[in-house]
Amino acid sequence: MSKVRVTQIKSKNGATQKQIANLASLGIHRMHHTVELELTPVTQGMIQKVLHLVKVEEI
Repeated sequence: MSKVRVTQIKSKNGATQKQIANLASLGIHRMHHTVELELTPVTQGMIQKVLHLVKVEEI
């Protein structure tokens, strides 16, 4: 499995409750917070839902 680095680059103000829940599930809690995740179908789906709020880099 490959890994990705996900960083929140936009505020979650104005985001829906589901998008905020997806950010929390990814482990992102504040602006410019970065986490490294295994790229599974589950995490890919969560990232896809909040793609406009985060920056994704392959490691």
